[in-house]
Amino acid sequence: MPAKHVDLALIPRWTIPMEPEAQVLEGYAVLVDQCRVEAVIPHAEMSQRFVARQIMPLPGHALIPGLVNAHTHAAMVLMRGLADDLPLMTWLQKHIWPVEARFADAAFVRGGTRLAVLEMLRGGTTCFNDMYFFPDTVADVVAACGIRACVGLIAVDFPSAWAADAEEYLKKGEALHKTLAGHPTIHTALAPHAPYTVSDRPLERIAKLAKTLDIPVHMHVHETAHEVNEAQRTGGKRPIDRLDELGLVNHRLIAVHMTQLTDREVEKIAAANASVVHCPESNLKLASGFAPVTALDEAGVNVAIGTDGAASNNDLDMLGEIRIAALLAKAVAGDASALPAHRALRMATLHGARALGLGDRIGSIEVGKDADLVAVRLDVPETEPVFNPLSQLVYSASRHQVTDVWVRGKRLLAEGEPTTLDVTDILAEVRTWRDRLADY
Repeated sequence: MPAKHVDLALIPRWTIPMEPEAQVLEGYAVLVDQCRVEAVIPHAEMSQRFVARQIMPLPGHALIPGLVNAHTHAAMVLMRGLADDLPLMTWLQKHIWPVEARFADAAFVRGGTRLAVLEMLRGGTTCFNDMYFFPDTVADVVAACGIRACVGLIAVDFPSAWAADAEEYLKKGEALHKTLAGHPTIHTALAPHAPYTVSDRPLERIAKLAKTLDIPVHMHVHETAHEVNEAQRTGGKRPIDRLDELGLVNHRLIAVHMTQLTDREVEKIAAANASVVHCPESNLKLASGFAPVTALDEAGVNVAIGTDGAASNNDLDMLGEIRIAALLAKAVAGDASALPAHRALRMATLHGARALGLGDRIGSIEVGKDADLVAVRLDVPETEPVFNPLSQLVYSASRHQVTDVWVRGKRLLAEGEPTTLDVTDILAEVRTWRDRLADY
């Protein structure tokens, strides 16, 4: 049988496919053709079965699925460090919301999203789940640079430069969803901000619209004790119970933060097949609380990992987030074996993909899936000696060891340099925004 021609052969030292869980392959080749993974085979068999137009040895690298940042506000990177060391509501009401009211227009979102995408690609993130104003602008940036994104069709009750009220937010969101239908790297989710910023009527409509469009609902839920207490004081219900009554607690729900949960609520989320996004660094910085990640995972909940926005983190570093998630889970559970390295990495890849409804397309290195791949160099002083590459990735490696990134087989980061983004141009624009925001 003649050898099949393919576009690309990657030959890493280690391949970590993520499915089956905890597997590490050594001496394998990953073949890519027409945007997808064609084969994962022992390197010794490659020349017998395939002829690659390009062969790329990665002798000191681990090849992993692209990291999925399951919750962020990309454009908020322009507010990195603007208002630190404050509790959530003070941070929002006294600083972030006033700055957004004054500056958050389409140009702001474009500049911030370009910087965020650059930072994420350099750290091995190939897909991000966004929630911010001007989602059409976010989509334009994503399309131009080639990264994958789930663009949040944001909704809140209060006006912004994007929309006047919840009705207009949803009208614009539905129109954008239709415009983006079928795009290979841009997906959509309805994104009501939080239970305390979106009232019942638009939430009911969102529940129906999510079912009609068959897309997720991405929402901050149970982020702080204050949020939950205020909901009980003013409405007599905990937020998750209110959302359940409105038809939102189901397999489409992506509930972000979830630091305040009872055992009953963990069971409710598990029974609904909803997903939870854990944002440990933001939760720690804002003193929001600790998500019961181990309890959720043991209950069968699909737990993903996100960075939140860089205004409250203060970075978009998914490798750093994975490490903190693994360490924090052990402390919260009082168990050193809680959330082992392979599970934490799975949450940042396949679980994130599943939360976004993309588990059949990305999140693992499997034949037929899109070739969203990341090469991380481990043969450097910071990660030698390598006994277990999974452990090194989670507990030792930094984002600066990411050398190459592919989305649908297209190389977006080549030996640490972006191929579709102009770093000099982006930084010049960002510094202009810095000067404008400094006087807010």
